[in-house]
Amino acid sequence: MVEGHIYTIQFLYQKYMYEQERERLVLNLNREGYIKTKRVEQAFLTVPREAFLPDLLKDYAYVDTPLDIGQGQTISAPHMVAIMCESLDIKDDQKILEIGTGSGYHAAIVAQLVGEAGYVYTIERFESLAKKAKENLKQIGCANVIVNVGDGSCGLPLYQPYDRIYVTCAAPYIPQPLIDQLQDCGKLLVPIGDMYCELILLEKEKGKSIIHRLGGCVFVPLVGKYGH
Repeated sequence: MVEGHIYTIQFLYQKYMYEQERERLVLNLNREGYIKTKRVEQAFLTVPREAFLPDLLKDYAYVDTPLDIGQGQTISAPHMVAIMCESLDIKDDQKILEIGTGSGYHAAIVAQLVGEAGYVYTIERFESLAKKAKENLKQIGCANVIVNVGDGSCGLPLYQPYDRIYVTCAAPYIPQPLIDQLQDCGKLLVPIGDMYCELILLEKEKGKSIIHRLGGCVFVPLVGKYGH
């Protein structure tokens, strides 16, 4: 009984500390201009980043930096997730495609933005990461993210068209399948380059592509038919 009581106190204290750190991170992201809207702010406050990290890295959950999750992949820095979410202007009930599931954290944030009636379809080339991402998402009760395994550079035709598509790794160019799977009036966000790259936002209007350059960034390379 005593051991169980002590464990409960330790768990609650740790949970409280994570919540405090999460609030501090969000405050900083607001101050620095990465978070611009209340919707994105609330999503960041809701999703526990520590739930998507290996035990040895949980203490760094709210440091604004990428962290290793295995297979040469990383969980993106929170400020980059915020930049991407704000740039895509995600709405309730939308259907989103994510290329590169990783730990599932980014998808969990987006799942908050589309609401219970929206869906995030995400594809990961490493089966072990996809399996872990499913576990992470289940752990926090996130039910509107569908994890798939495959070559994300080819998109995910099964559920097309998508209102928004974003890529969490650096592509050599914008893969044509992703443009084809994008809904008219939709938005596609992809880092272009080889690790050191430029974040590109493509808006599709009446079948035509309008390109916006959003600045430099760093991502692991996209691998696959239309990758590096």
